[in-house]
Amino acid sequence: MNDSLGLQVVGSSPAMPRPGGANSCYLVRAPGSAVVLDIGSGAAGKLQCAAEYAAVDAILISHMHPDHFFDLVALRHGLKYGERTRTDPMPLWLPPGGIEVLSTLSTLISEGGRRSFFDDAYVIHEYEPAVPLFVGQLRITFARTQHFVSAYAIRVEHNGKTLTYSADTAPCDSVVEHARGADLFLCEAALGLDSEQGERGHCNAYEAGEMASRAGARRLALTHYPARFSPPELVAAAKQRFDRTVELADDGADFSV
Repeated sequence: MNDSLGLQVVGSSPAMPRPGGANSCYLVRAPGSAVVLDIGSGAAGKLQCAAEYAAVDAILISHMHPDHFFDLVALRHGLKYGERTRTDPMPLWLPPGGIEVLSTLSTLISEGGRRSFFDDAYVIHEYEPAVPLFVGQLRITFARTQHFVSAYAIRVEHNGKTLTYSADTAPCDSVVEHARGADLFLCEAALGLDSEQGERGHCNAYEAGEMASRAGARRLALTHYPARFSPPELVAAAKQRFDRTVELADDGADFSV
């Protein structure tokens, strides 16, 4: 790798995974630094193919929906009982209120209802959305999205390069601003080509393209998309509103930012 940011897509499915796919999980790397953004169901196994545990500096969770954090359970088992490749607990950064959600889950799945089930594998923190977070050489900032629970878009910067991950969101001014001038905008398209009635919490491919255009992003990668729409359909829809490069962030895809 040169001195740019790199993105490896570990999992990119929405809540109902595409056949053979994993839920949201993205490995972001720069020389000497690596973070995992979200780790939904099915992602822990695929993450082992992308990085050694010792090479991951931290895990960041965008919001506390199962398809974005449930494989913290599987990874906990790997860190605790697997072939140990790190000697210290994994730093884990949750959104505000995330510690209570994870503690509640801990009481449901652990012997004796322990709230400390995750504590021997992770050092658990909650990030302050208004305060930049520094992990190794990476500068990380957050912006509230429009979703059904509190969720945060994540912007990662290194050496003048920028990646913005929308997390789960309906079309949203704050996410557009957070992606302003991004070299790569990784944006959800959970609705595919459909629309969403009533309370909004997701985008379709057209709306992802429109947000990328409004943000002045250089490239758009669609993620979190359902299986019932073909990749060419989704890319074509996004291109109707974004006249730059549009790609699909399928599991296993690599991007140089």
